[in-house]
Amino acid sequence: MAPSSAFAPATQVPIAFGDRSYPITIGQNLLADPTTYADLPSAAAAVVVTNTTVDPLCGDRLRAALAVRFRSVHTVVLPDGEAHKDWATLNRIFDVLLENGCDRKTVLFALGGGVVGDMTGFAAASYMRGVPFVQVPTTLLAQVDSSVGGKTAINHPLGKNMIGAFYQPRLVVCDLGTIATLPPREVSAGLAEIIKYGPIHDMAFLGWIEEHIDALRAGDVAALAHAVRRSCEIKAEVVGADEREAGLRAILNFGHTFGHAIEAGLGYGAWLHGEGVGCGMVMAATLSQRLGLVDAAFVARLTALVRRAGLPVVGPVLDTADNAGRYLQLMRVDKKSEGGEIRFVLIDGPGRAVVRAAPDALVRTVIDACCRGDAI
Repeated sequence: MAPSSAFAPATQVPIAFGDRSYPITIGQNLLADPTTYADLPSAAAAVVVTNTTVDPLCGDRLRAALAVRFRSVHTVVLPDGEAHKDWATLNRIFDVLLENGCDRKTVLFALGGGVVGDMTGFAAASYMRGVPFVQVPTTLLAQVDSSVGGKTAINHPLGKNMIGAFYQPRLVVCDLGTIATLPPREVSAGLAEIIKYGPIHDMAFLGWIEEHIDALRAGDVAALAHAVRRSCEIKAEVVGADEREAGLRAILNFGHTFGHAIEAGLGYGAWLHGEGVGCGMVMAATLSQRLGLVDAAFVARLTALVRRAGLPVVGPVLDTADNAGRYLQLMRVDKKSEGGEIRFVLIDGPGRAVVRAAPDALVRTVIDACCRGDAI
């Protein structure tokens, strides 16, 4: 993807958690600038956790910047992909920390997408019961969603992100230049997490996305800067009010209950996370409409935008014998489920979200319709 050459000045979005507050810094040429990391706590060592795809693209630049501040800079290069977000891969991080005698002041740097960020954060939360870490997200999806808010986790074969911890980073560095390294499919995946902020919180932002979707897909720096900043502002507001997802924060999972079922049902990595979320938003919006919360025009508008973003809008068949039953089975292994009852993030009128249950029979009807394409 070739971005425009327009310059986007650096900005900061604060995340308010009292003495655990931290900034999200958004701009260009941040990753390789030593001053980006000037306010981090002093430590003898840094550990860069990255993957086989990102390390050749960005690893040397980050290590050079960190070498100005840290006496030792170690690297853990993980295999790339959601399929490797597991215990075995997590242990590779602990192996390097222990082999190099890393102490409680060692700073971990998550250089990569959501998988690297989630795993590095979980490792930081667990090693010596907590060491500092920094998110350096290199994908659009990670910059607007997974790097912000302190959710860390690994997957289990029976459920996505079911093993983890809430643990906040010291800093999030969103270098817009890294988006230029992404293939179009990864950019589209990131757009899903940007789109979700409109229906749940800010319909004016949804309108802006509709007007600029082509520019975003083309890598226009000014458009990306605004989209990343506004997404982070919304997430910061929601997460600051509900760090541990006791209530409000759950609305950020719009599309995720269906999307996680798709990812698990197809096998992690078959669909990108953002592709599952994009299709999941269409399914959740359709369920909202069947419950009388929004009209058909709203569902059509959202579906059209998801399609324009390059994302799937028809759900995959997970089981030819009982497709809807398989979805329901997978969705019951979800962090929002309570007592086996699936709780969905639904749109309770444009710009408002609600978390509530729905009758299985109605959910089955929606799944069948969305997997046939009847809902569009």
